[in-house]
Amino acid sequence: MSALATIGFFNIIGSTAAAALGGRYSKKWILAWLYAIRALAITIYLATALSAAGTYLFAAVLGVTWLATVPLTNSLVGQIFGMKYLSTLFSIAFLGHQLGAFIGAWAGGAIFDATGSYQLAWLASIALSLIAATLCMPIDERALARPALGAAP
Repeated sequence: MSALATIGFFNIIGSTAAAALGGRYSKKWILAWLYAIRALAITIYLATALSAAGTYLFAAVLGVTWLATVPLTNSLVGQIFGMKYLSTLFSIAFLGHQLGAFIGAWAGGAIFDATGSYQLAWLASIALSLIAATLCMPIDERALARPALGAAP
């Protein structure tokens, strides 16, 4: 099995576990921990000698944390903003994710072309993961108050 296949396999486990945990515990804190674990995994991977075992372990941890954010984010959007516009709001969040993925892939290549190394891209990934973890913490998970239908503004 390749490292990429390992990521894919552990994506299934991470997404399923995150969805189950999100039904029992605070979604914002699970998200914060997922991003923090991702930052820690990248840091450890960069700090240790490269090996096949280390790469597979890194791929497993990355897989567990990668798509595990999706069910939690989707659930938070529905929980906070209601189900009526869930598809639209989650689509906007997903669009932002895709733009970030494009910029990240492009920037990684640009960094490699400029420096001959991906080191700065990895460091940026650590920083962005820590920023994401920090931004999750103040999320207010309570539903927004909405006026009753037919009520005067």
